[in-house]
Amino acid sequence: MKALTRFITALFLLLPAALSAAQEPNGFIVLSYHDVQDDPARDRLGDAITIATSNLVAQFAWLREHDYHPVSLNDIIAAREHGRPLPANAVLLTFDDGYASTYTRVFPLLKLFGYPAVVAPMVSWIEQPAGSQVKYGTIGLPREGFASWDQLKEMADSGLVEIASHSHDLHHGIAGNPQGNLQPVAVTRAYDADRKVYEDDKTYINRIGTDLEQSVRMIERRTGHRPRAMVWPYGRYNEPLTGLAARLGMPLSFDLGDHGYNALQDGDVIRRALIPHGATLESLIETLNEPARHQPIRTVQVDLDYVYDPDSAQQERNLDHLLDRIKALGINTVYLQAFADPDGDGAADALYFPNRHLPVRADLFNRAAWQLATRAGVKVYAWLPVLAYVPDEGSPLREQRVTHDSADDGHTPRYPRLSPFSAEAREFIGDIYEDLAVHASIDGLLFHDDAMLGEDEDASDAAIEVHTRQWELPATLAEIRASPELAQEWVRRKTEALINLTDMLAARVRVFQPQIKTARNLYAPVALDATAESRFAQSLPLSLAHYDYTAILAMPYLEAQSHPRAWLEKLVAHVSREPDGLARTVFELQSVDWRDRTAVDTADLRAQMDLLRRLGVRHFGYYPDDFIAGRPDITGIRPAMSLGTYPYPE
Repeated sequence: MKALTRFITALFLLLPAALSAAQEPNGFIVLSYHDVQDDPARDRLGDAITIATSNLVAQFAWLREHDYHPVSLNDIIAAREHGRPLPANAVLLTFDDGYASTYTRVFPLLKLFGYPAVVAPMVSWIEQPAGSQVKYGTIGLPREGFASWDQLKEMADSGLVEIASHSHDLHHGIAGNPQGNLQPVAVTRAYDADRKVYEDDKTYINRIGTDLEQSVRMIERRTGHRPRAMVWPYGRYNEPLTGLAARLGMPLSFDLGDHGYNALQDGDVIRRALIPHGATLESLIETLNEPARHQPIRTVQVDLDYVYDPDSAQQERNLDHLLDRIKALGINTVYLQAFADPDGDGAADALYFPNRHLPVRADLFNRAAWQLATRAGVKVYAWLPVLAYVPDEGSPLREQRVTHDSADDGHTPRYPRLSPFSAEAREFIGDIYEDLAVHASIDGLLFHDDAMLGEDEDASDAAIEVHTRQWELPATLAEIRASPELAQEWVRRKTEALINLTDMLAARVRVFQPQIKTARNLYAPVALDATAESRFAQSLPLSLAHYDYTAILAMPYLEAQSHPRAWLEKLVAHVSREPDGLARTVFELQSVDWRDRTAVDTADLRAQMDLLRRLGVRHFGYYPDDFIAGRPDITGIRPAMSLGTYPYPE
């Protein structure tokens, strides 16, 4: 029965191959291979990503038989710079690290099939003398496991192989936080435990620049070919690094992304799909069709305030509880609080990462995010306010707050917020987001629900200046609201201003974390009632079109609903009417009823999740997860949350 299932699965995977992005005009796929051994179980080098020679032969043959066309790096450059068309189903083959098998097993196959490839050796490993040990991460491996310079030169001289840089010595970890987590050396600011300081910008850039210069110089000297591309170790890079590589004659960079599909106009960083350890022919086919298999998001939103403890030992125990629970839940995403909010007003009084503006309650976010990613295997989105920050006493920004011109109506949340119309406030907030990106490894950003402006906001001096000089509106909000046409224009402008602000924040983060995705919290009334935009300056259609995901607060008790099921059905119906509504929306349920601060019954929460699935919802989660008290009950909630049980087993 299992054999039949595998056969049917293989046939299914073959079917959509013709729909791949590589068939688009000038689209191409990049595959990332590493070591190749006749018997990987016996001959694997350390923890190298290794596939069997027989499987590589099968993959090469499958590509040929199914009309895929391996191309060279030169073909890619010629297509980008001179408009020379690529063949249909173009594939670029890359082999990392410079294993001996690249010469003994891969190179003969490249010649047999006539396939070009990019080979990216680690220069410091190749430089080790025969009979010595190569420092491979934290262990030593025999030098004979890696190619020689003579072998690399022979491959480069053949015309089939392009030698790229994989750095001189950036393929290891470096302490990236006070807790000593070893993180990719190319993108990590080294933490000096003795001095209790992080590496500064100048030292960091000089360190990486020196390494890249060494690699380029050595490759050219040893092979006679200067590298034209940089293959970043672990696929990790940032804009300052790609700038360094470009200045050294390597304008193209390769990463390791969610997929290996590229269009020529995509930019100078080329995505690659990792061919995993032990990959078979079926694995390759699955990789080629990965964009058609977007996994549903299962997420919990986590308060780092629950992890924090002034006792560092207790804080570590709290983090261990969180990690164990997230792993046991079987989910794939965590929205992780990066700010401290001990008084619960929704505003950031301090932060959990080094920054230039606010107190650091504890240097904890990077530690927690890294452990969640590496130990629990989830994607981590940094959850931060957009406007709700409390500057230090005496700061001029204390006067740059959102203000309103009427009494509190009781319907609009009143976070203490900085005005989005203040240039000084925008710079302050942008600095905070940039500092996060420098000091943590993240997969995405979750913009907090504080990114809103009520129907009587913003009446600050900075806002009035924008209203009158840029938007050509009256000087008072009362005059604007007196005219339905002006009021509509004003609301639209405020909605766009908040989106533009999040654009700026994401752009500052992407300088250091280029691969992040974005999500934004929206209040449910915005989806249910188009007129609610005036109360929040939020728009579901604009959010769906603008962010990777909209995380809608699907919280019936927050909205004082006496019939949660009917309310959720209505909410899903409204979202589903929008283009890509269900594909781009994460429904965040509530696990606490804040009216009386009691936990929502786990059975009720699970029933809501089951309802969402039956209604066609793909992405959902809940907030908050109380991993200390064990609420919701993991036994009850896991069957509804775990991607190991739904929609298909692991």
